[in-house]
Amino acid sequence: MAYTALYRNFRPLKFSDMVGQEHITRTLRNQVMSNRVGHAYLFNGGRGTGKTTSAKILARVVNCLNPQDGEPCNECEICKEILEGSLTDVVEMDAASNNSVEDIRSIRDEVNFLPTKAKYRVYIIDEVHMLSTGAFNALLKTLEEPPEHVKFILATTEPQKLPTTILSRCQRFDFKKIPEPDIIKRLNVICEGADIKIDDEALKIIAVLSEGHMRDAISILERCSQENSENITIEEVKELVGLPSLEYINKLARGILEKDTIKSLQAIDDVINDGKDLYNFLWEVIKYFKDILVYKTTNSLALYSANEIEEIKRLADISDEQRLLDVIYQLSDLENDIKWSSQKTIMFQTGIIKACRNEVVSSSSNAGGTSLLRRLEELENKVANMKFGPGSTIGMQEVASTQSGAARKEVVEEKRENASSSKPSGGTQETWKRVIETLKRNGRLRLYTSLINTRINVLNDLIWEVEFPNGLTSFNQKILEDVNNQNELKQEIFKATGKEIHIKLKDGKLASKPTASQEPKSPIKDLGIDINIIE
Repeated sequence: MAYTALYRNFRPLKFSDMVGQEHITRTLRNQVMSNRVGHAYLFNGGRGTGKTTSAKILARVVNCLNPQDGEPCNECEICKEILEGSLTDVVEMDAASNNSVEDIRSIRDEVNFLPTKAKYRVYIIDEVHMLSTGAFNALLKTLEEPPEHVKFILATTEPQKLPTTILSRCQRFDFKKIPEPDIIKRLNVICEGADIKIDDEALKIIAVLSEGHMRDAISILERCSQENSENITIEEVKELVGLPSLEYINKLARGILEKDTIKSLQAIDDVINDGKDLYNFLWEVIKYFKDILVYKTTNSLALYSANEIEEIKRLADISDEQRLLDVIYQLSDLENDIKWSSQKTIMFQTGIIKACRNEVVSSSSNAGGTSLLRRLEELENKVANMKFGPGSTIGMQEVASTQSGAARKEVVEEKRENASSSKPSGGTQETWKRVIETLKRNGRLRLYTSLINTRINVLNDLIWEVEFPNGLTSFNQKILEDVNNQNELKQEIFKATGKEIHIKLKDGKLASKPTASQEPKSPIKDLGIDINIIE
């Protein structure tokens, strides 16, 4: 018999078998028991959170010959044929590879025929956001007024890509990330059924590594079980998933925070000599600094042993939040540079040297830093009172950068004398600050750290533009494009404003610069500091 993957072999067969989505399974069961099943559903959520599983269970229960408490019996002829995939009345389609108008037209033609055996003809369309515009238009009329014997279940990870005309015709259910205790609970059931022996600590780290995605957790467990038939330990899990040695990561992190260039370069040499990929290593270093920041803020961390947390505590004690944020931003920029460079090692070493020598400009800086701050404040006051050309009333954004040896600090201050209608009032900025602080209080540290120092541009009543004056890094972009993080942010904005606001991201560093012929003459060139003026 052919081998079946664990996530398929142990796919839940009833709503009660699912974990972490009780708010959805309870509603679906009530609809079945009250005979109020809708004609079209949209299941939205991250990968491996139960969308397809719920769709399959719903397709069985609406056709089951002997449903019990809103659950399929999985024993009748219809249920068995659906489980085997032999019943033609239940159709599963992957929109990623079947996204043309012709594919949807074939469905539109089929719905007019009665089911061959079951009560309902059910269409499960996965990754529905991949359909073309023409395909959506072809689906629209059928979705709006389907025959009584037809049910549609659409599944997607990116509902924002669906036309509003489709969204408004579906009952939408949002699948959330599955909590770690629920993942561990389900993994224990699988381990018992598959006769897999594993330590509790190993199960915990698998749950943490899965980041709320059950299928990912099961895949990690399966890989570990194939390597070890006796007992899986936490060390084996870390080795098999490719977590780099914390010895290298910690050594580099300590070198950066202690501004020890020699120690940092030695850590890089160790990584290179060990044959590790520098790009992946850099990503792990960024996450490590994020974890140091999380620990400094919350005094708690998963994924690490007691000894490792003790070392993280020591690094947190020798740094402040702003320093950690600066390093995260610097390394994220370095990640972008390395991605497109043909000299990755040189770029890596140079970037780490800059990170070691960087100093945060603040009121608590040393004498040199205080002097630099005073010069920058003097410069800003001069620029604020300047006129750039006759009759000029256009607001300016000044970027003052000063170099001292290999160290470089960029200070950004935006001044608008006459704000256009697209700019928000001070009240909106205060609301945005409160939203960010709420995220911090709620423990949403990844969102909080990604949104620090951002500002809001109100494009209209429904869209806010989040501007990153210092540039939008790939690290922040990845976090903010996560569907669950987007939903969390929208919820906090709704609580603060009472409005359903959509978010757009803007990289402040990508603003167009004036050409040489457009650049206004300015007397600030004699101040001894390089100035880039961006309209």
